[in-house]
Amino acid sequence: MAQPATGPAEGPCTTSSTVAGTAVHPVDEKLPPSRLVPAALQHIAAMYAGVVTPPLIIGQAVGLDTAGMTRLIAASLLIAGLATLLQTIGVRRFAGNRLPFVNAASSAGIAPMLAIAETSAPGRQLPTIYGAVIVAGVFCLAVGPFFGRLLRFFPPLVTGVVITLIGVTLMPVPVGWAQGGDATADDFGAMKYLALAAFTLVVILLIQRFGRGFVKQIALLAGMFIGTLAAVPFGLADFSALGSAPVAALPTPFAFGAPEFQPAAILSLCIVMLVLMTESSAGMLALGEICERRTDGPTLTRGLRTDGIATLLGPVFGGFPTSAFAQNVGVVSLTRVRSRYVVAAAGGALLVLGAFPVLGAVVSLVPMPVLGGAGMVLFGSIAVSGIRTLSEAGLDDSSNIILVAVALGAGIIPLAAPAFYAGFPSWAQTVLGSGISAGALVAVLLNLFFHHLGTHSRNAVALKSS
Repeated sequence: MAQPATGPAEGPCTTSSTVAGTAVHPVDEKLPPSRLVPAALQHIAAMYAGVVTPPLIIGQAVGLDTAGMTRLIAASLLIAGLATLLQTIGVRRFAGNRLPFVNAASSAGIAPMLAIAETSAPGRQLPTIYGAVIVAGVFCLAVGPFFGRLLRFFPPLVTGVVITLIGVTLMPVPVGWAQGGDATADDFGAMKYLALAAFTLVVILLIQRFGRGFVKQIALLAGMFIGTLAAVPFGLADFSALGSAPVAALPTPFAFGAPEFQPAAILSLCIVMLVLMTESSAGMLALGEICERRTDGPTLTRGLRTDGIATLLGPVFGGFPTSAFAQNVGVVSLTRVRSRYVVAAAGGALLVLGAFPVLGAVVSLVPMPVLGGAGMVLFGSIAVSGIRTLSEAGLDDSSNIILVAVALGAGIIPLAAPAFYAGFPSWAQTVLGSGISAGALVAVLLNLFFHHLGTHSRNAVALKSS
């Protein structure tokens, strides 16, 4: 593991404490409950909406009922808790980067999994998705130890394109939610649904504008809660199914069927896994700087191995591809509370939430228009993160501009013309039908073409971008 940095400390929470005459790095500091609990709650607030988003979207897409949605959300919370605990506490030199690092199901896999669901037979969507996720986990475990050498093929140009496409290609999802969620219903797009979605969005904006501290951190959750309360008098919220949800239960292995392994689906998610590994690596490097504990090669390998383990085992209980949560890196930077035990406590809380399906049922019963209003903020912020990454990628170079333009264009094709690949083979439809997979593939190939193949010298801008 990397040695603690010896540079000057900044802020009230950055100095090393002393236990029995031995200096303790802030990352390894065990805070008293009065400081640990509020700090852990901030991490839970920052990540909770992101953790439940993948099961909400995938569950709706494959037509799960309330009970199925409850199981899916509980599984996502459980796997997030286990992965975060493994990452922060670690297992010797095998797994865990031992940094205040949150792991959970990533939104980057949503669009490819939706594409897999659309090309799979009814009743076989989730088994096909889970088969691809399992192989993606094995792929991560195999590539992880060597991934540091591959990072140069995933510069900010590539990752920025992918993150931007995640937000852009997912935007039709909250738009559909805002219209009622069921496109076959007679009242789909009715003004009552749009008004509720708009009200939820306005509440989130007001909390974000006037809220302070913890309240501002939970703007999304607070907006969803207030929006749901507002829906009750108009009969747009139905909590009758809440009584049938079990209070406490552990997820059943392979509750949605045995995994099925389809080559095209596997290829699609392996491409996404490379992007997730890049995100995790970037998060670990950034967190190492924030915590003044350098992220070296072994630390990076242990962190990626944790991603692979969680992604491999997640489908057994109903989980999805697992990666870093960048918003929690921001929480560490903002609060300057760098103890990994704070994030471990947040992971333990998620584990407990996953063991009580009734809590997942509460989330699954939030009205679709309310989710639509919140989703506009959530997915829009993902696109903004990608734009921010691209702004640091040397876009004053014409080759980089062409690279980003073509990759974004390839990624937006499935969104602008859903039937564009209808005449292609099924494996090509699965890979190219996801804007994220298509955009990532084009961005990687063009990065190789412009900045690697046959290029022995690069100008300063190209070097910066790679």
